[in-house]
Amino acid sequence: MKTLITGSIAYDTIMVFPDRFRNHLLPDQLHILNVCFLTPEMRREFGGTAGNIAYNLKHLGGDPLIMASVGEDIEPYLYRLHRLGIDAQHLRKVPGQFTAQAFITTDLDDNQITAFHPGAMNHAQENHIAAGLGAQLAIIAPDGKEGMLQHARECAAHGIPFLFDPGQGLPMFSRDELLEFVRLADYVAVNDYEGKLLEEKTGQSLRALARNVQALVVTLGAQGSRIHAGDALHEIPVAPAERVVDPTGCGDAYRAGLLYGIGQGWDWPRIGRLGAVLGAIKIASRGAQNHHVDRALVEARARQAFGASPWD
Repeated sequence: MKTLITGSIAYDTIMVFPDRFRNHLLPDQLHILNVCFLTPEMRREFGGTAGNIAYNLKHLGGDPLIMASVGEDIEPYLYRLHRLGIDAQHLRKVPGQFTAQAFITTDLDDNQITAFHPGAMNHAQENHIAAGLGAQLAIIAPDGKEGMLQHARECAAHGIPFLFDPGQGLPMFSRDELLEFVRLADYVAVNDYEGKLLEEKTGQSLRALARNVQALVVTLGAQGSRIHAGDALHEIPVAPAERVVDPTGCGDAYRAGLLYGIGQGWDWPRIGRLGAVLGAIKIASRGAQNHHVDRALVEARARQAFGASPWD
């Protein structure tokens, strides 16, 4: 099934400070903060919600189609997508802009200081979803605000079912805008914190919001996930990870599982278990797109965790 993935394409520059931030910050001097952290370890990763979701979905055997706005520095990412066989013809290069970038510094306590430059992502609304794309399913993932609103409306206008995934962009939307997303969407996915914020901003409980969609999914980290579908509530246990290295991109891996399972017409417990397995595989590797994933591995890990493969 061709799946349209709208969202960010980004570079993540990750630096490690071999000390603790708290040893270098004076609580009574934060109003004149001027610090420099020496970071001898640095790596650059491919990231962004659209790129991460497409990476996982492609390796499951899905057919992702990415739509995003990128900058003049996109060539290394384009080369990667080409090698992966991911359709990137709808990446719009914005002249004079950088591709979105996150600069993340982590200390020995896993505290993080992040600077995010949206760059070309602010031009997401220049991409338009048309019926001629041939997409049978879509996800509206974190992106520029106007782009997300426009793409949700265009999906609805063209009868393309979509999953609304507000992510860290949720605070930028008003109550009415969030309610519009839920009204237009077929599925909603949030993490636990985003779920609480969604309730607070809309004034409605998740159970009430779930009545407007086919399913509302809440990921709970190490506590698994919860899927509201109709009158049913499906509690999905976590899949054990071989090791816990880096949670970056785990939510995107889970969402790739949602999209794949929805496309296959599976029931929600099977879909949730697939998402859980993908998250467990991802968390054992650094970066959002460095983990190995294929159907054989996913099947083996699912049988180990749940006693059966989603494909059984």
